[in-house]
Amino acid sequence: MLGEYRISGRRASDIAASVERGVAAGDLAPGHVLPPMRELAAVLGVNPNTVAAAYRTLRERGVIETAGRRGSRVRPRPASTARGSLRVEVPAGVRDLGDGNPDPALLPDLGEALATAAKEYVGGASRYGDAAVVPRLAELARAGLDADGVPAGPLAVTSGALDAIERVLAAHLRPGDAVAVEDPGWGALLDLVPALGMRVVPMALDEEGPLPGEVERVLRDGAAALVVTDRAQNPTGATVSSERAAELRSVLAEHPGVLLIEDDHGHAMVDLPVHPLAGVTERWAFVRSASKAYGPDLRLAVLTGDGLTVDRVAGRQGLGPGWVSGLLQWTVAYLWATGAVDTAAVARSYAARRDALARALGERGIPAYGRTGMNVWVPVSDETGAVSRMLHAGWAVAPGARFRMASPQAVRLTVSTLSAADIEPLADAVAAAVTPVRPVSYG
Repeated sequence: MLGEYRISGRRASDIAASVERGVAAGDLAPGHVLPPMRELAAVLGVNPNTVAAAYRTLRERGVIETAGRRGSRVRPRPASTARGSLRVEVPAGVRDLGDGNPDPALLPDLGEALATAAKEYVGGASRYGDAAVVPRLAELARAGLDADGVPAGPLAVTSGALDAIERVLAAHLRPGDAVAVEDPGWGALLDLVPALGMRVVPMALDEEGPLPGEVERVLRDGAAALVVTDRAQNPTGATVSSERAAELRSVLAEHPGVLLIEDDHGHAMVDLPVHPLAGVTERWAFVRSASKAYGPDLRLAVLTGDGLTVDRVAGRQGLGPGWVSGLLQWTVAYLWATGAVDTAAVARSYAARRDALARALGERGIPAYGRTGMNVWVPVSDETGAVSRMLHAGWAVAPGARFRMASPQAVRLTVSTLSAADIEPLADAVAAAVTPVRPVSYG
């Protein structure tokens, strides 16, 4: 049935990873039938339940399908539906509060930055063999990281935060490894981890970040990596406080072998300080993106971390894209150097809208969460119904299914396009569309 390919492994995660390697290499072609569970268990010398768990993992990841007595076989193609595709079609005349984009009025004008960067670029255009990080960007990035208490470490530049996280995970982990992520959390990250063949482990949070008890639980259960959003967590707006950071560092100190990845999602758009966790574990990475505060099309993030991690990321990057455009790096350097974004003003603008909406919802008996950033997270008892009723009322909101795993149902509202006059009508529409629920773990 399998030709020359031999499945190996003693644990369920290892067996599943072995099958995925075979599929990725083309040794297990679409339609290939896998051995019956008891037969494979006998060959590997493991309990049939172990093979059953491996096959279950493969089914959940869309690698194989099971058809009763016909057994399990490799799928014709991966069954992967990105959470981002769980969008609401927005008809004409409906306000879109589900896209998660920043307010264009709060983004800097890139014309002058690009023109200045082009002039700088003429005298030192990046060539094959040059340093991958523009020195001016490295200087500014390092100064900002130092000011925020991020431990010293080498720098790399990637095409956005998600690119950085993917490269760090791939540098240290392998298929089957467990990655602990916030729940609810960033939908793109929840897609990325299983796409890498790794296992998502959810952990609850409140408005001050991941709960220490949850972090202890996932690490005790064997999570190989932990991803934490420091500020303006998407979708809840959570920001790690100094007290919570101290508690989390204490937990991490007992697990020095875990890979820690921090995403400073709120950089330059949140006026609360960042409280880094980095430096407690042996392997760590801290990511700072330019996209939210300076423009989504600026696909650039700065990554720092321990020497081995950054070296592996930069080495693998050199074998693929090579480097992020020097012209783009000069542009971001100019924006940083000139203070093109008034962080305090941006934070006040988003806070005024968030707080007004949360207050109006509270007056109507509806809990809402959004400590920082541009989103408000509203728990509901019937997510699908709430989205449908909001759409009928003229408002498109993001279904919580894009962001959650084990956490309760909810919807996300992005406040970027709201005016003061929108708050009361929107709160009335939400009140009519949802059934109030009791506060949950992230509030």
